[in-house]
Parts: sequence; C-alpha cells; structure tokens
Amino acid sequence: MQFTYFNLGQLSYSEALEIQKTYQTQVIEGAKLSAILFTEHPKILTLGADFHDSNLLLPRKNYQDLGIEIQTTDRGGDVTYHGPGQLVTYPIFDLNALGKDVHKYLRNLEDSFIKGISEFGVTANMSSVHTGIWAGGKIIASIGIKIRKWVTMHGVALNCNNDLSPFETILPCGLHGYQMTSLSEAAGKQILISDAIAAVVKGFESTFKIVLTEEPWQQH
Repeated sequence: MQFTYFNLGQLSYSEALEIQKTYQTQVIEGAKLSAILFTEHPKILTLGADFHDSNLLLPRKNYQDLGIEIQTTDRGGDVTYHGPGQLVTYPIFDLNALGKDVHKYLRNLEDSFIKGISEFGVTANMSSVHTGIWAGGKIIASIGIKIRKWVTMHGVALNCNNDLSPFETILPCGLHGYQMTSLSEAAGKQILISDAIAAVVKGFESTFKIVLTEEPWQQH
C-alpha cells in the first residue's frame, strides 16, 4: 500500500490537533489516503482521557512560570510532556484497510519505533503491561491514540534530543517508578529529529508493509 508522510515542522499543539482532525475527517470521507504527520511542539503538557490530577507534581501555576502550557486532549492515556527536540508522530491511518484491530495497531506502532530506534544502535522494547517504548529500562517514547470510524489520530512522542527535566515535574503516563530517556542519551550521541524521521519511516514501512512517500505539506 502506498501512504504519504508530511513533515510539518514545529507547530503549536492546538494547530497540529486541528490539522489532525481535518485530515482524519477527509480520510473518513474518502477524500484523502492514510498518511503520517511528523511534527514538533513547543513546551506543553497534554492531559489524556485517563488523566489524574495527582500526576501533576507541581501546582498548575508553576508550569506557567516554567513556560509550559497545559492542554486537555481527547487521546487515550494520562499526562505527557512535549517540547523542542521531541519527534511527535501522528499516523492518520484507515484501519479498515489494515485490519480492524486496535490492539494490533498499538503493537505495530511500538514495533515500528523499535525498528527505527535500532537504526542508531539502540535496543528498545515494548512492555506486556504498559503501552509505550522502553530503552535501558527507561521510557523513550509515549503513545496515546484516538480512533473515529476506524481512522486513527494522535500517536507517538519519541524523545530525540530534548530536555528531559520537565518530565520530572509529572508522573509520565501516570506510571510510578519509571525514568525517561532520549534517543541521544541512549545512543551516546546527538540524534536530531530529521535523523529520527528517516529511521521511523523505515520502521513503519517494515512493520505495516507499506510504502511511504514524502510530500510537501500544503494546508487545505
């Protein structure tokens, strides 16, 4: 199957969310084919459908003082952090063509990133208990999705060379006892978002058995 991917560059979370919703609707209506949107966000905490307020370790005003926005969203999962240097991947996939199996889709997402991460000599793995991707016992990528009429949105946040300290102000994904890591930290060298995109594309192609072609983004 031939899919498309777009590199949106850095966008606010709100702007990327509106793009996702529009694109998802177009896929549902048959006006667009499945695609992946790659982006990067300014500092923000997003609160998923399973969010618990106790997983914010600071008063909300303190996040504002740190320049970190907070936004409630409709993806699955609890709280996570997005910021510069983190690759955020939003697959808008029609699961009618990929098998109507949400569990399989999540495992395929994890496998795609595990394969991509391996391009940098980093061994990553999935958990039998929690959704997400681990490297060296630390969380390297978080996953939260939403599906409407079997078309996906939201997706995966892979730490590339971002500042990890904001994660210390939350319980990432609501999980106790886990630390965060980044691709750069795990690989022992600087890995940029552009490098990670190329590797993740290969991972998606291998796992989902698709061909991904980059196209320039034009807002419609």
